[in-house]
Parts: sequence; structure tokens; C-alpha cells
Amino acid sequence: MKQRPVTTESLPVKILLISAAVIILSLFLLMPLFAVFAEAFRRGWEVFFASLSEDAALSAIKLTLIAAGIAVPVNTLFGLSAAWLVTKFRFKGRAFLLSLIDLPFAVSPIIAGLVWVLLFGASGWFGPWLREHDIQIIFALPGIVIATAFVTFPFVARELIPLMESQGSDQEEAGVTLGASGWQIFRRITLPNIKWGLFYGVLLCNARAMGEFGAVSVVSGHIRGKTNTLPLHIEVLYNEYQFSAAFACATLLAFLALVTLGAKSVVEHFTGHSSAGHK
Repeated sequence: MKQRPVTTESLPVKILLISAAVIILSLFLLMPLFAVFAEAFRRGWEVFFASLSEDAALSAIKLTLIAAGIAVPVNTLFGLSAAWLVTKFRFKGRAFLLSLIDLPFAVSPIIAGLVWVLLFGASGWFGPWLREHDIQIIFALPGIVIATAFVTFPFVARELIPLMESQGSDQEEAGVTLGASGWQIFRRITLPNIKWGLFYGVLLCNARAMGEFGAVSVVSGHIRGKTNTLPLHIEVLYNEYQFSAAFACATLLAFLALVTLGAKSVVEHFTGHSSAGHK
């Protein structure tokens, strides 16, 4: 059957709208991305690699990878559990739980960081107890991991919940009827059905974890070579007028964004998955 057009606008109007979209995207997305790489290589490859291989840069890259390496698996486990709970069961407080999952989207990362300082800082609620037991959370790795996990934990859950709701529970109920255990149902029915959505959520979660600035900036203390993640290290270099070094480090985050977009496109190509809806 021949498909009917969904709009009746004339060809000049379509060209005008497409041109406007391309111009806006070029100005606000492509041009800044090009500027980052151009500035990074403006003083040559030697300066570029020297900026990435200095001790402070390597420490920032290592700390960023560690924080993301802990926060992303935690959020993946939480997202799977939360999505399973709210889509397979009906219980009192379900709407409240969904609101809590969305809380990091509504709270400024700066405010989130200040809350963690209020709780675990030297003068915070748990500060005296932590000091007695020689435990440091704020201005150390645990605080950075907590802040990163907080701002990123909705990504996996919010990707899986609409997907699992659209799929329903018919297959799982059939598995229960045939005597399958909960683990068998999850491994052989649920997980294969949500694997691309899960991958997509983990991808977004990882990109946000490695690029998080606000909350981590508050709890890190900005100790160069110790508690600066890559975004914080870039800010320090830029404030010290080391523009080439700052943009060289920024290319790593830009490269991560490009890899994320490429992987997202691959997932959408093979599954028909899109941000506007779910398969």
C-alpha cells in the first residue's frame, strides 16, 4: 500500500525548515566540537600528547575511570532492580518510588554535592563519627563515587521502565506456569528482551558519569593530582590559561561523546530503538 504523506507543506517550506535545523545544529553542536579539536592540536601533536601524559592529567583520567567504573555497575544493578519492581508488581508507594528515581533529574548537581557535604563533611551530621573511625568521604574517592552515582542512577532505570512496560508480563507468566525459577525467567526471557535497552541505558549512564562536573566539584576539594576528575582538571588548566592542554584533555570527553553517539546509532539501527519510543 502506498504511504500517504503526513504533511502538506510545499517543497520550499520543507527546504526552509531543514536548512534552519541544519544551521542551528551546526552552530550549537558541530562548531563547538570542531573548535575543541582545532584548539587541542593548534600547537602540534607534541604539546597535545605532553598535555595528556603529565602526572596530573593521568591522575585525573584514572580517577574518572575509577569513579565511572564503580558508579555505572551500581546504577546498572539498581536500574534493573527498580525497573523489574515497578513494571512487574503493583504496590502502594509505586508512584513515590518513580518520583524518587527522577529526583536527580530535578535537583541541581551543585545542591546534591552540598547535601553530601552536609551529611559526611567534617562538620556534617556524620562527620564526628567518621573522624573517630578515620573514615574520609568528602574530598576523597568515596565522596566522588557517591556524587557520581547519585546524579547518574536514573539513566538505566528510566531507559528500562518504559521498555518493560510495553513488553508486558505474558512471557514471564508463561514461564512461571511451566515451572521456571525466577532466575531462569530473568536470564532466558527478561534479559534477552531488554538487552539493547539495557546497553543503551548503560551507555548514557557511563557518558554522564565520566563528564559529571557540578556535584563532583563540590565534594572533591579540587586537590590537583589527587581528587580532580577529568572535567575538573580541564577547568583548572583553563583557569591557568593553559588553553592547549585544557582542550587536549577536553578531546577525551568529546571523543567519548562521539563514541556514545556512534554506539547509540548502532543500537537504533539493529533494534529500531529510539529516544522517542521503544520497540
